[in-house]
Amino acid sequence: MSDLSQVNIAFLAGTLGQGGSERQLFYLLRALKQNGARSRLYCLTRGEFWEETIRDLGIPVIWIGQHPSRFLRLARLINEIRTDRPAIIQSQHIYTNIYVVAAARALGLREIGALRNDIIMSPRSVGRIMGKLSLHLPRIVAVNSQAAISKATRMGMPASQIRLLRNVVDTDHFTPAPRAEDGTKMIAAIGRLVRQKRFDRMLSIIARVRVQSRYPVRAMIVGDGPLRSQLEEQAAELGLSDAIEFKGTVTDIRVIYRAADALLLTSDWEGSPNVVLEAMACGLPVVATGVGDVPEIILEGETGFLARPEDDEKLVAGLLELLHNPPLKIELGRRAREHVVAEHSPQQLPHRLQNFYEAVLA
Repeated sequence: MSDLSQVNIAFLAGTLGQGGSERQLFYLLRALKQNGARSRLYCLTRGEFWEETIRDLGIPVIWIGQHPSRFLRLARLINEIRTDRPAIIQSQHIYTNIYVVAAARALGLREIGALRNDIIMSPRSVGRIMGKLSLHLPRIVAVNSQAAISKATRMGMPASQIRLLRNVVDTDHFTPAPRAEDGTKMIAAIGRLVRQKRFDRMLSIIARVRVQSRYPVRAMIVGDGPLRSQLEEQAAELGLSDAIEFKGTVTDIRVIYRAADALLLTSDWEGSPNVVLEAMACGLPVVATGVGDVPEIILEGETGFLARPEDDEKLVAGLLELLHNPPLKIELGRRAREHVVAEHSPQQLPHRLQNFYEAVLA
């Protein structure tokens, strides 16, 4: 394969909602389209956030989720793919890996599975047995973090089965903009309100920062999920009801990055989080738990601050350092953007994809 114009790929996604995995799928499909590759997207859901945007690229989006039965969905997928015979069937979510494996084996095609978070925690989202099958059945599994590769090989997955495909961020879309100063310091936290993201830790840290800060401090939580009511109750118990705004889903997330003085990420585990890349592209320094590939994205003391998940004190100290030292905040934000532009911009994606698919088809 000399270039991407010779690639013909069918993708399968479990959802096209407003998540990081779906955003990365859009970047991938756009790069393939711009470089002449043929692709189409099958999805188990319809009418979600990214569907029309992907169709606007000229890429067909086909709904195969009409039936609750997995076997009937698989039959529909096989029938659809049989008409066009792509060279590769690629999964975008761990829970669609088995569909992709079964369809590829039935049609004699190459398959690529997906692991887009933590190799230990992700299988739990689909059940223990299905999780193991989802990881071990695909002949190739694409992962988005070096940390996941290290864990995978330690757990017995052969290195030849794993391929790294790093996340990118649209650095032309996510750009810095001046923040209107009103004397109040604003901290943002973004993600699904689920156990992994540890927004309970985030609220406790904000409470401590407010007590120690020389300035008034407010915070925004962007995202929704099953823990929202529990977190709202915790905020009230900590006396934060007037200081924390639960904003739910936000269509243009740039507004949040540009209104904040820092992004706080308190997760117990991650792969390569999009929110960190987006914030840094907007010139916003990040204070984060050093999980997954976060330490490879954030350079400690140069583009942000890192702490172990159990070290809340260091997270508090990092936030106070940024809030009390505006020149440092500006300098770290500048370096953060430079780092993301150099290492995670979409301009690097075509070359990476060419190497990636050459290895898959070899």
